[in-house]
Amino acid sequence: MTEQHAPAIQYAHDHRGRFLDELNDLLRIPSISTYPENKQDMLRTAEWVASKLRSIGIAGVQILPTGGHPVVYGEHTAAGSSAPTVLVYGHYDVQPAEPLELWVSGAFEPTIRGENLYARGASDMKGQVMASLAAIEAILKTNRLPVNVKFIIEGEEEIGSPSLGQFIRSHKDLLASDFALNPDSGILSADVPTITYALRGLAYFELRLTGPDHDLHSGIFGGVVHNPAQVLSELIAGMHDAEGRITLPGFYDKVRPLDAEERADLARLPVTEAVLKSQTGAKELWGEAGYTLVERLGARPTLEVNGLLSGFTGEGSKTVLPAQAMAKISCRLVPDQDPEEVHQQMLRYLEENAPKTVQYQLIKMAGGPASISDRHSPGVEAMSRAMEQVWGMRPIFRREGGSVPVVAQFQQLLGIESVNAGFGLPDDNFHSPNEKLHLPTWYRGIDTLIHFLYNLA
Repeated sequence: MTEQHAPAIQYAHDHRGRFLDELNDLLRIPSISTYPENKQDMLRTAEWVASKLRSIGIAGVQILPTGGHPVVYGEHTAAGSSAPTVLVYGHYDVQPAEPLELWVSGAFEPTIRGENLYARGASDMKGQVMASLAAIEAILKTNRLPVNVKFIIEGEEEIGSPSLGQFIRSHKDLLASDFALNPDSGILSADVPTITYALRGLAYFELRLTGPDHDLHSGIFGGVVHNPAQVLSELIAGMHDAEGRITLPGFYDKVRPLDAEERADLARLPVTEAVLKSQTGAKELWGEAGYTLVERLGARPTLEVNGLLSGFTGEGSKTVLPAQAMAKISCRLVPDQDPEEVHQQMLRYLEENAPKTVQYQLIKMAGGPASISDRHSPGVEAMSRAMEQVWGMRPIFRREGGSVPVVAQFQQLLGIESVNAGFGLPDDNFHSPNEKLHLPTWYRGIDTLIHFLYNLA
């Protein structure tokens, strides 16, 4: 640790108790963005975050309206135009807590058991927001912040950030920065620091097939009327070949290949067949031939059936030939795939393979591009050094299989990349009962962010 870093680190250690108390205050507010009855709680949470920003010396704090819940903005630009500007992203909304009966303690009654703090939003992501604020406070109270920072803390991430894109477009000058810090991610374990440098995109569809104009008696009409459920099953089965590759026309045309250096970095991830079987309960694993488990989890595109519905599904038997069949299908995308191009590829597959005995309708439900950051950018290298300073080991670099749309939005609308580095753990029960935050890792996260901001200078 350098002499410059030491006072801020000591301040953070001395104020851990207060940081935890403030996090508890924030966690007690049920900021559930999806429920209309929590609208006032959402506003109260935005006001709490704005007040906290002001208290640590952030200027220009505003609660800015959107088409939905507001965005909290603030900035500290005293470092001057020659210093980099970091846009700190976060969200203050949380998932619903149901089923409430599965919580050991109240979802909005923060409770410590062992080394963990239990509450909805503790890890995703109020704890990550507060770690960022604690790190910046520790520097501002002991020294001069060596970089400029801006904050964009939204209230709609848990419902898909429907207002964020337009907000960014309308405030491009206000949000102009060199790169973003996004702590809405996690690490592999308490002993393995991790930087997520790539996130998959999404193309989500509903496929509807219609055959006869009403359900039929399967004994009377079976054998002469093509069953939409059978057709749907055959279409879905044909979307993968025997090697696990997706058969949509042109699906892999724009998939960016993995180079030797990246494959070597991904190979460092401690992901084994035994671990995945334990986590999933699957008897055997499956996937695209020619790629490792880690590569298939985050660096290769996928096509998955999310739901199926057709005919009679109640108890007992009913000899019906259904008139309709429906499937929900999602594709996770990698750089440089485009969701609209995948939509057209799915349509071409249906045109080529759907029989004339049924009619089909493909509904585009949701979509967003993948994102990838340069592992050698100044921001990523500053975070890598910071994690090594705190954990004593070089971090693992991983591609995340899920999607975080804001990262792609920052790339497309602001022209900036993100450093995705939060401190949640895989067993933190995001979106589930008994969500938790591992406090020793959280404190390490605060120290890491202090080093990160100094390393940027």
